[in-house]
Amino acid sequence: MADAAMQPDDRHDRGEHEKHDHPGPMTYVVIAGVLTVLTALEVAVFYIPALRPAIVPILLTLTTGKFVLVVMFYMHLKMDSKVFTWVFAAPLALAMFLVIGLIVLFRVLPAYFG
Repeated sequence: MADAAMQPDDRHDRGEHEKHDHPGPMTYVVIAGVLTVLTALEVAVFYIPALRPAIVPILLTLTTGKFVLVVMFYMHLKMDSKVFTWVFAAPLALAMFLVIGLIVLFRVLPAYFG
């Protein structure tokens, strides 16, 4: 007799899908508004001279926020498996680590050591 763990899962055949609470249209409008505000902040940060020394961390933070919102809501990762979240989060973390490392290597260290 076959082990029950080896049996194919027939929940989908019976129509027993997992139920997810998908956001309504108003949620997407609000997210679009937040993305618009974050984009306007990014442009404003670029043109404010007082923020010039901290422009990279500010823009990285704003961009990461936008990335997270788009991935969570428009790509529906908020309702999907956590594996998909890691598929997007791991490369983002690696890219940010790489960019910050290169900035330190080519901008900070030469200025520090003269």
